[in-house]
Amino acid sequence: MRWLPRSPKARRRLWIVAAVTPVLLLAVGLSLWAMRDSVTFFYSPSEITEEAAPAGRMIRLGGLVLPGSVEQGADGSVAFSVTDNAADARIVFQGDLPDLFREGQGIVAQGSFDEARVFHATQVLAKHDETYMPREVADRLRETGEWRGEGDAPSGAAPSNAAYVTE
Repeated sequence: MRWLPRSPKARRRLWIVAAVTPVLLLAVGLSLWAMRDSVTFFYSPSEITEEAAPAGRMIRLGGLVLPGSVEQGADGSVAFSVTDNAADARIVFQGDLPDLFREGQGIVAQGSFDEARVFHATQVLAKHDETYMPREVADRLRETGEWRGEGDAPSGAAPSNAAYVTE
């Protein structure tokens, strides 16, 4: 075995590395496989398709609340539509909306679609500061020509006093 080192100390290190490497690779692989279901993807209404966001899969849906679309249900639910000015998506949320939620405002809702392609949100995040919008939402609005921010779109990092709030 000419490829093995001649020194017994170096040979022992090589065997240790050879034994530990597959164990580490297996641990990393199992960790990544286990986390695949906890990844939440972000979509705008125009990107939602049956293949991209199948029924029951947890996603984030963002856009502007369509004016005139907010409806209060008798059971405490709120239904509204979000738009990226290319497409609209209907969202149903059971619970209290954030105080900053209003028509024409940017929001991000986390939830899943049902079989009828209605989005059932488990959490609604409203914009806290007028100078902040998620990079993905701003990029989608800029692509459609509807960006109303000052100058260029935000860099994607929130100012220190801005954040999404939930209630």
